[in-house]
Amino acid sequence: MPEMTKQRPKHLALHQIRLPLAGYASILHRVSGAGLFLMLPLLIWLLQLSLSPNQESAAMFSAVTGNLLVKLILLGLLWAFLHHFCMGIRILLIDIHVGVEKQQAHSSAVAVMVVSLALTLVFGLKLLGAY
Repeated sequence: MPEMTKQRPKHLALHQIRLPLAGYASILHRVSGAGLFLMLPLLIWLLQLSLSPNQESAAMFSAVTGNLLVKLILLGLLWAFLHHFCMGIRILLIDIHVGVEKQQAHSSAVAVMVVSLALTLVFGLKLLGAY
């Protein structure tokens, strides 16, 4: 009797996988969490500099955060935090069975992307000194 099972691929072709938007939002949630975790020492060091009472630490904080590269890193971390926060709320709602239908899941993934990017834009403009 011949086997009727489908042959599994020998390699995973990532460029051929078509994820829904919710899949990309989930991957970005994991990436943002990992990025926030890995950059935690930098954030704690900056917090220490900002809370130190002496003038040398304040001057060092201003010098470090005045660098454009550091501002871009902080902007990325800002997006990571906001995306991770918004996606975490979405996941909590899914855990209590709110928005589990296909259309609702797509709409909530779109909302996560739009809200996190809009908040990043607002706070990023403040970070870069636009207002």
